Amino acid sequence: MSDDTTINNRLMSELDFARTQLAIFFVVLLLAVDAINPVKIFLHVFPQIAPWHIAILCVGLMLYMFISEMKDLLYFAVKVFFHSILSIFFKSVEVVGLGNIPAYGPVIFTSNHANQFVDGVSIMATISRKISYLVADKSWNRRIIGDLAWAMGAVPVKRAQDSAKRGTGTVHLVRKEAKAKAGSGDAQNDGSAATITVTGDTTNTITVTGDTTRFTDEIKPKDKIRLTNTSAGLKVMQILSDTSMILEDNADLTDLPTQSTTFDILGHIDQKVVFAKVLDRLASGGTIGIFPEGGSHDRTDLLPLKVGVSLIAYSALEKDGINIPIIPVGLNYFRGHRFRGRLIVEYGRPTYIDPSTLSAYKAGGAERHRVCNELLDHIADAMRGVIVSTPDYDTLLLIHTARRLFQSQERTASKKQDLSKRFAEAYKRLLLMTQGSPPKEWLQLQERILAYSRELSDLGIKDYQVPGLDRQHKELEYDGDAVIRETRLTYHIFHLVFVLLIAAVPTIALNLPVGLVARLWANRRRKKALAASKVKIHARDVMLSEKIVVCIVLVPSLWCFYGLTDMDGPTLALAIMSLPLFSYTGVVTAEAGVVDLKDIKPYLMRLFPSARRRMSALPETRRQLQADLRSFVKEIGPKLGEIYYKKDIDWEQIQADARKLGQIPPVHPSPERPAGEDGTDDAKKKDV
Repeated sequence: MSDDTTINNRLMSELDFARTQLAIFFVVLLLAVDAINPVKIFLHVFPQIAPWHIAILCVGLMLYMFISEMKDLLYFAVKVFFHSILSIFFKSVEVVGLGNIPAYGPVIFTSNHANQFVDGVSIMATISRKISYLVADKSWNRRIIGDLAWAMGAVPVKRAQDSAKRGTGTVHLVRKEAKAKAGSGDAQNDGSAATITVTGDTTNTITVTGDTTRFTDEIKPKDKIRLTNTSAGLKVMQILSDTSMILEDNADLTDLPTQSTTFDILGHIDQKVVFAKVLDRLASGGTIGIFPEGGSHDRTDLLPLKVGVSLIAYSALEKDGINIPIIPVGLNYFRGHRFRGRLIVEYGRPTYIDPSTLSAYKAGGAERHRVCNELLDHIADAMRGVIVSTPDYDTLLLIHTARRLFQSQERTASKKQDLSKRFAEAYKRLLLMTQGSPPKEWLQLQERILAYSRELSDLGIKDYQVPGLDRQHKELEYDGDAVIRETRLTYHIFHLVFVLLIAAVPTIALNLPVGLVARLWANRRRKKALAASKVKIHARDVMLSEKIVVCIVLVPSLWCFYGLTDMDGPTLALAIMSLPLFSYTGVVTAEAGVVDLKDIKPYLMRLFPSARRRMSALPETRRQLQADLRSFVKEIGPKLGEIYYKKDIDWEQIQADARKLGQIPPVHPSPERPAGEDGTDDAKKKDV
């Protein structure tokens, strides 16, 4: 979306807000002055009509309107509620690419799933169109979450992984190159192990042979088996006996573990009813939101996409003749698991089905499988085009630090996002160009950037504060009293105390008790989610959602508790209505206090000689890093092609080219949690 469109949308939003304010003030004016109150004037002209007559009429009309438009009104109320929730829990929510969304007609939104229930809320609150989500049946059956999903018009979907059960014994996967070792005694068969042997052409089927297994009792055709510590399922084509069956080959076979392991059974679920509901909504011009990764996670790249979105799109084209635009949505969180984080929501250009592939889809079998996977690859390319995709958190931290150093001035959200994606893509291309062995100069620059980031973290200051530390070196040789006078520390402390005093009462009385309970509950749920997941690293993606759920329950309960005081009716009503304002005031002023505390920390650190010396070196370190980084970019930039030269980039095409070159994985592999990772290593937790 162009800057002109962004400015126009902002102006329209401001104009709508101004009109709403004027309307509210005008209604209050009419109610306050009897001489211009239309109801009072009407009753004065017709004295035979009593006020309660008009009241009953209005109540009846309101009930009729509510019942007739209940779904739309309920959706609007939920949207307003969640918009308020986002404004409280996020410091800023910036939106990029709204111009890519069609104003009418059916649309499928496909988004990365990085923050559990918050993801759906973020999309719902940032678009003008009504959207229905496909929600896991497990979430649909949860209180509060399921109730809100119903109010949003969501469609529940049963997932095989939610009802997975453990198969009898353990299994051992013997690859073709390891067949000679299969009978060498390396595998431990204690009577409960099942040996799986890959035979024949692995591009078609996998023959499974087992020892003491119960395939006929536990598994049915179309079910899937999933090996422990993987998320990939192998579909059962035919069960020959209790110890033998045939599986459909899977592209993820190369990533499956080779050691002895237990396995889970994923029962087949018929989704015909769900598909019918989705197709009906799309045929009527509605929009559907799908998280094709299948579940929430806290990785820095996409998980393998599920084929359901391809089947829905092709079914709509086959059944109703509608080539539905598939809009990729990128949810880019910064400290997204914490209170008052930041969020950039980016809507990309739509992806369409190639109509010439419809005949292959209708043919079924391998041809249908091929065209669905091709569409899935295009969708994954489009989704990667609206997120900053990196191999891990360390690389993501490096990318964002490099972007901040490189930019010479503050940028808009869209330009920040674009520059971060350019750095991420350049990082991948450099690795590819050097075959994974980058030059020494690059490694040294990378280490210096990370060392600079670590130094900032150790000193507890932010990158934007570093230029303000650039004072004359002689000032740093003053004694403590001179430093206090020079930096006006007293003024900053007074301002901090003043702000915190304003925030003290609402924060301590209204926000702090709920915040502590929410934090403890969210951490407990995080550990539980991590233990149950095959793909989460730290399970931080569930934390903010759980905090919001706790707050939705406890905040009104706390208000009601305070309402159990000896006050008359009007006073009690005014107090309860004022509590939301006081609570929000506490949030805003407490945040201002935290910002003041962060700003004051460099001044406090300068009171200590060792810290002063380290801080005095930071501005020059930053300037040198910035110069070296820009010089390096200028040197290698021409080799990177369009991501260096072009102003407007087709990021979907960039990701497609990278996938074809093997720079990024296809959508089918099954990433595994790193060995030994339990999500509790604080040293590995990077907030970017």
